[in-house]
Amino acid sequence: MSNAALFQTLLRLGDNTLVLGHRVSEWCGKAPVLEEDIALANTALDLIGQTQMWLGYAAEIENEGRSADDLAMLRDVWDFRNILMVERPNLDFGHTMMRQFLFDAYHRTLLTALKDSTNPRIAEIAAKAVKEATYHFERSAETVIALGDGTPESHEFMQNGLNLLWPFTGEMFECDAIDAEMAAAGVIPDPISLRDTWIALVSDTLTEATLAIPQDDFAHKGGRTGRQHTEHLGHLLTQMQWLQRAYPGANW
Repeated sequence: MSNAALFQTLLRLGDNTLVLGHRVSEWCGKAPVLEEDIALANTALDLIGQTQMWLGYAAEIENEGRSADDLAMLRDVWDFRNILMVERPNLDFGHTMMRQFLFDAYHRTLLTALKDSTNPRIAEIAAKAVKEATYHFERSAETVIALGDGTPESHEFMQNGLNLLWPFTGEMFECDAIDAEMAAAGVIPDPISLRDTWIALVSDTLTEATLAIPQDDFAHKGGRTGRQHTEHLGHLLTQMQWLQRAYPGANW
């Protein structure tokens, strides 16, 4: 097992939570009701806290003098390894909650498997993070059901969000040479092995929400390898990184 592959794996884990955490934080002060405003802010904080652990470990493995903050604030778009779905703009509340639900179902499944990693540090981080991911999943699933099986208008918003987001879910189960090397060493599960559990979780909730799963198997890819990101990530990083870029080395 190479350190280079482990580093890339940790970036994939940390970049997902970093980018989604920032996206969710954009609802702070703007959510439809106060309870949702607080809940989304707390979700964002949980995800950023997990990012600190993943990218902190990545910086140690890289051993080039960079910190978790450096990896978060001083990399450019092509250096990020997050899935494309998490960088999508929020659009509306229904779209945001559908994206959160689809990711939460995957995240909980992944972290549950990572608790058995042969890498003790990854297993330790996963054991801590899965508790938050489980709560996130329960909450987002309840919201999807409430809105999907709510009014005709809320149902339409949730179905539209599902239709837009579904083509981005296939990337979560993509397997490349890095994944194969890490899975062979028992560090991570084979991504493909997570799909059936994810499908079962998602299908049960969407059925209760009276929402129809799209039948198209097309999948947008490229984010996990850095080959391709949407234009939205560049705009997100402009907002997220501007203070550190404007005042290099600034600290509190």
